[in-house]
Amino acid sequence: MTKAFTPYDLAGIALGNRIAMAPMTRSRATEPEAEATSLMAEYYAQRASAGLIITEGTQPSIVGKGYTNTPGLHSPEQAESWRAVTTAVHREGGTIFAQLMHTGRVGHPVLLPDGLTPVGPSPVAARGQVYTHDGMKEFVEPRELTVEEIGQTIQDFAAAARFAVDAGFDGVEIHGANGYLIHQFLAPNANRRSDEWGGDVEGRIRFAVAVASAVAAAIGPDRVGFRISPGAGFNDIEDDPDLLATYGTLVDRLSELELAYLHVMEGPHRDLTAALREAWPHTLILNPFTGSEPTGPAALELVDDGLADVIAYGAMFLANPDLPARLETGAPLNSPDRASFYGGDHRGYTDYPTLV
Repeated sequence: MTKAFTPYDLAGIALGNRIAMAPMTRSRATEPEAEATSLMAEYYAQRASAGLIITEGTQPSIVGKGYTNTPGLHSPEQAESWRAVTTAVHREGGTIFAQLMHTGRVGHPVLLPDGLTPVGPSPVAARGQVYTHDGMKEFVEPRELTVEEIGQTIQDFAAAARFAVDAGFDGVEIHGANGYLIHQFLAPNANRRSDEWGGDVEGRIRFAVAVASAVAAAIGPDRVGFRISPGAGFNDIEDDPDLLATYGTLVDRLSELELAYLHVMEGPHRDLTAALREAWPHTLILNPFTGSEPTGPAALELVDDGLADVIAYGAMFLANPDLPARLETGAPLNSPDRASFYGGDHRGYTDYPTLV
């Protein structure tokens, strides 16, 4: 039997297995309050057999929102709404981390209140569109963050982490991937600053390390994970061609913080993953590169091979609430319905069948 089904110690937190539910935007929070709902509590509780659940991206500030109906963790009311989710998951024996996601330049002013506009490291618009309640909209040129605003944004992440702990989460994952704000600071095509927050590798990783340091100081490093997606190219991001120069240096700096884990959303660069695995001294969660196909049972072998300590499943966990049991017994897997991924009601959300 693969080691993936055995218990695992995540920085002092006992996980029932080494299979994680990856963070997935589902767009079913309230609007404009950005609060979690009872339907979300049911959804996450159904998947509590995961060794670790990582929630959908949750904005740490009002301006950090980039999509419709995404939840927040920047007010007491939002924290209280999440308590029903964490209580439901814990009742089923699960472990759950909140993913903190500031979308930066990804978004549109119609998604934000009070005349706010998306922000970024530099005033460089991403190519592409975003869905809004008014239909698809082109990304706009973001407002460049001032040095003072960068400091405030770092503190927003720390405050959101404290709200997460207040809400009963076991920890938080910082989203440094997929072309969102932290990734924008890492990427030369989005970060054209000439001050200490841009320029060379040390400048471009500074924001990521500062956010991780502040969050670790706020709730303890053993309750903090960090997600990266080297070379993935989401949301018009172009990483430095020398991925190891950027991500090797970033991982070295993050390792000094003694974080609970590094979560790698892998691109087509297995050699880079192997190098990061060797450089990272703590738990490594891997969402392996599978091209256009969802991650399948064969990925569990990467735990036995030592490339990863935990394997993260996305779409297949969405469609299979009891995924660990199905993987362990070789049972058939439900196919995910892409038409119901974002927004809507219980259909395609909490109505996928289980084995029993």
